[in-house]
Amino acid sequence: MKKLVLASSNPGKLREIEALLAPLGIEVVPQSRLGIGDAEEPHATFVENALAKARHASRKSRLPALADDSGICASALDGEPGVHSARFAADGAPAGVDRAGMDARNNAKLVRLLAEHGDRRAHYTCVVALVRHPDDPEPLIGEGRWAGEIVEAPRGANGFGYDPHFWLRDLGKTAAELEPAQKNLLSHRGKALRRLIARLREVE
Repeated sequence: MKKLVLASSNPGKLREIEALLAPLGIEVVPQSRLGIGDAEEPHATFVENALAKARHASRKSRLPALADDSGICASALDGEPGVHSARFAADGAPAGVDRAGMDARNNAKLVRLLAEHGDRRAHYTCVVALVRHPDDPEPLIGEGRWAGEIVEAPRGANGFGYDPHFWLRDLGKTAAELEPAQKNLLSHRGKALRRLIARLREVE
């Protein structure tokens, strides 16, 4: 496999996934470059949404496709926002709000909801799914988790999503204060992709 389509239009995810797959010599083409729109994500689990996105991108591109579904799960909120992380504060958002604006709204809502709880623990979850063709009966799946806690004040300019509020106590930093290579080593997405890559090598 020398080329695959990434079922995402998120530039942060593209950068991370390209870096992690570069050693395998796989070219990663974002679906937006091929004129492919985002798939529906109607499911209640990360794995079902990842598979739906991968199959959609593969069907439209006629290429192998990789998708991830990921989000942040707060213990005090019974795992929310979970699969709704990217659209957590979508209700009432102004028309045409960009990704950075939605990230800011999502973070503000999460911080506000957790203000009434003493438990600030949260973890990122990521599931990555690779299909070799749209109806692949044996998709390759990798999963990863990254534990931390949510802090009120954002710190750091790297990363995206909830990274500026995702505090890593052992490092004394937020995820947004990590260098990209360090984040890829530690993160939920890095863990999930390394597990998927190991599976890919097993079946090659």
